[in-house]
Amino acid sequence: MARDYSRTERIADQLQRELAQLIQFEVKDPRLGMVTVSHVKVSKDLGFSDVYITVMPLNGKDEAEAIVDSLKVLNSAAGFLRGELARKIKLRIMPQLRFHFDETIERGRHLHHLIEAAIRQENQNPNNDTDEE
Repeated sequence: MARDYSRTERIADQLQRELAQLIQFEVKDPRLGMVTVSHVKVSKDLGFSDVYITVMPLNGKDEAEAIVDSLKVLNSAAGFLRGELARKIKLRIMPQLRFHFDETIERGRHLHHLIEAAIRQENQNPNNDTDEE
């Protein structure tokens, strides 16, 4: 039987869509890079929601600096964003927002490079195991 699409998952999806719009159009801070909301995870009691973001650096910043600055901006704007979300989404309890950097893309990129390096090494040093009969 198919797994049900739970209420917390539906709320998380709605929060992700609304937060992406709010961050893009309402948060006006020059320290904020180009932010993508990649995933939202809502606790079962709707007390907290963990918002995972990726950041593309702007204005010549390096990636680590852009991540730190963007997280500072978003965590300081969490109250404002929560209030705006409460106006747009009718919930009895609006979860508190906690922003985190989503490391899965970077981890995937690292694994991809490792796999490519292994394939290159395999192609340079072909296995000389031949069947001797």
